Amino acid sequence: QLQLVESGGGLVQPGGSLRLSCAASGFGFTFGAYAMSWYREAPGKERELVAAVPTVGSSAFYADSVKGRFTISRDNNKNTVYLQMNSLKPEDTAVYYCKAVRATSGRGYWGQGTQVTVSS
Repeated sequence: QLQLVESGGGLVQPGGSLRLSCAASGFGFTFGAYAMSWYREAPGKERELVAAVPTVGSSAFYADSVKGRFTISRDNNKNTVYLQMNSLKPEDTAVYYCKAVRATSGRGYWGQGTQVTVSS
């Protein structure tokens, strides 16, 4: 069983920045074997994919709404994936969730979410 814990959310003014972290833990797992992604869910809206980074090889994916502003990265030595969010807008307000998907089996795990509020 893989556990994911997000952190770094909070209240920020429009134009500001936040860095989200998602730390993975579990018995006998290999972080590098999981594709990692960030989703967000705003009130009254469906959960949407924001950014994703594969295990190896292919470049990261970004939703059109965050391209050029958000950067996803992973540190396999620290079992952590990050989401650097710059030039934040009020429409970025949402609960942000981390998801891990084991590349070989497709099994997915979710974190508990962290609230990001962009407001003046």
